[in-house]
Amino acid sequence: MTSARDLPTLVRWARDAEDAGFDSVMISEHIVLGPGAGAQGRMANPREYALPGNQDPRTPWPSSLVLLSAIAAVTARVRLVAGAVIAPLRHPLLAARELGTLDLLSGGRLVVLPTVSWHRDEYAALGVPFRERGALLDEHLEVWRLCWGPSPVSYHGRHYRFDDVFLEPGAFSERGPYLWLGGGAMSAKIVERVVRYGDGFNPLGVRTDEEMATLRGALVAACRDPEELELVGGTRGRFRDGTSCADLGEAMAGIPAQRAQGYSTFCIKPSQFIDDPDQVGEFCRDVVRRGEAL
Repeated sequence: MTSARDLPTLVRWARDAEDAGFDSVMISEHIVLGPGAGAQGRMANPREYALPGNQDPRTPWPSSLVLLSAIAAVTARVRLVAGAVIAPLRHPLLAARELGTLDLLSGGRLVVLPTVSWHRDEYAALGVPFRERGALLDEHLEVWRLCWGPSPVSYHGRHYRFDDVFLEPGAFSERGPYLWLGGGAMSAKIVERVVRYGDGFNPLGVRTDEEMATLRGALVAACRDPEELELVGGTRGRFRDGTSCADLGEAMAGIPAQRAQGYSTFCIKPSQFIDDPDQVGEFCRDVVRRGEAL
């Protein structure tokens, strides 16, 4: 739709989305890609979602947190979703600082979706042990909760240790940014993280009724109200070939079934449905109209 170097246009699109009535804008991340990014076969249509192992290593990934900071400066209401923040590739104190600052800058509008990702080459390039990524994420979540509260804080984990550090200013509130959690499967570990830390659940793909019942049961067992957990679904375009756009109506037709499962927030990728960057504002208004009709 536009040059990968034209970041001001991405910022303008976020403003268009807010003006149209969208709730959130989401930007995901990779720090680097290696040859294994396309190990599962590159996406047939560049508009597709960048799924594990199907990306061209040359896919552009500008810094999501820097872009969201720029978006925060030109918007007033829309939530800023830092999707797929690969936490283990940072030290948790650095991550707590960056995320807390963005949350404070935006007036508490930040949503963070921390993940471990799938790309072994990325971990190797940054010198982080790939096999430890899940344990590293767990310690991040523990450290973030501490650091966004009152200072000083100390932590003694298997991977990270520090004593009496002051991280000021913290986030917009002591609870920190809003956290979405999810993954490609409803594993016991993902359920545990959602129950302990999650304000929202954003899976990769749609989970079965049985999986959702498992999550709700775990929330109830932890004395949490399942109705207070935001469920984040989405749309996915179907492409006839490697160059065509998808049909918006067909993609949004799956929303009612997700609503029946309790989902209330839905992600949509404009470039799946339009080619002209000047049409983004009208596209966003069209999505809102269709959503209200559904």
